[in-house]
Amino acid sequence: MISDDDLYRLAIVLGSIAMLLIIVYHWLEVNSIEDAEDVKVRNSTQAEVTSGSIGR
Repeated sequence: MISDDDLYRLAIVLGSIAMLLIIVYHWLEVNSIEDAEDVKVRNSTQAEVTSGSIGR
């Protein structure tokens, strides 16, 4: 059976790995290169918001 100390160490290791993966994912997402289609969609959405067509 697993002891309390082993369970504690396992929780610390798995929690640390999870936090590291979250940080790496966010870093990659922020520094990713956008596709041309994504930029077009984002620009058209921003144009609609600034022109006031949404919410009327």
